[in-house]
Formats: sequence, structure tokens, C-alpha cells
Amino acid sequence: MAAKGKVTFDLLKAANRIIKKPESMETLGVHLTQLLVGSLGIKGSSLFVLNPETKEMEILASFGLSPEYLNKGPLFFKKSLRGSRKGNPFVIQNARRSTQLQYPQEAKKEGIGAIVHLPITFSEKVIGALRLYHSRAWAISEKDLNALGLLTDTLALAMIYNRLLSAFLTIRDAVGDVHTVWLTPQKG
Repeated sequence: MAAKGKVTFDLLKAANRIIKKPESMETLGVHLTQLLVGSLGIKGSSLFVLNPETKEMEILASFGLSPEYLNKGPLFFKKSLRGSRKGNPFVIQNARRSTQLQYPQEAKKEGIGAIVHLPITFSEKVIGALRLYHSRAWAISEKDLNALGLLTDTLALAMIYNRLLSAFLTIRDAVGDVHTVWLTPQKG
């Protein structure tokens, strides 16, 4: 059982610094998952984005988990941790006894004892998830769960900002191409 009260103000400040200065969402994810594993003393962490077309949770970044576990198969939103579909955090305190995992044998083989699933929501829609994996059973405190919920709220804003910035840059580049081809006077 992990110690309670592990999500400190200093951890949230460090996470916020990572989120505020991303070179890319992938870089943000790598740094954040490493920070969470190291600071919380857990087995692993993964950051997912929801593919709106396939409803598959796609791994953006992960730390502490084996490639075999990460490549175990598609992680579908409706099948994965069934209690989290409404955008609420979901805790499996003892993964070895749970019947709610999509891949229970793979979790057992990986040595996962507990999973904390935190949906990342924007405008009441799930757009991703943050997962924390512990090697033992874990009764995470309500205070820690609430603090991690604030972290996922900030992640949601960063993800939406990144999508909007990407769309803006794509449009800007397309308009620039049109300007270059159609509006530049032709010589000769």
C-alpha cells in the first residue's frame, strides 16, 4: 500500500512547468510521465489521447512499462476500465483481483497491482487519459485524486491549445502557399 498524500504542491508546480513549455505533446508526455513515476514512487505512467473516429485510447507517452505491455493490443474507450466512461476518475486498488480490466492477464504479467485512471476532459468530453500504475495494491487518498484531477484539467487545456495551434499553423501554411502561387506576379 502506497503512502497517502504523495501529490505535493511542489509536484504540481513541476508538472505545471512541464505543461506550460511543451516543445510538442509527445515531449510534454514523456517529461510528465517520468516526473509522476519518480515523484510518486510508482511502477509506471501513461498519457493517452482519444482517437475520436476509432474510440481507441492511443498512447502519447509512457514511462516505466515494458514494450510488451504497451503493445498488448488496442485500448478501447468503452472496454477499458469500464467505470470511467462518464469522465470520472476510476481506481482499481487491486488489479490482480479486478474483473474490470480489458487485459487482465497482461497486467498480471507486467506486475501491475493497481491502476488509477484519470480521464482528461474538455467541455464535458473525454479527449484523453492519464494512468498511473503501481506494483502493489494502492489506496490513493481522495486529496491526491483531487490534485491529480486538477493536473488533468490543465492537461486538457494544453491538449486543446496544441490542437488549435496545429490547425492554425496548417491554415497559415496553406494560405501562404496560395499567396505564393496565385498572388505573386509572374515574370516573363
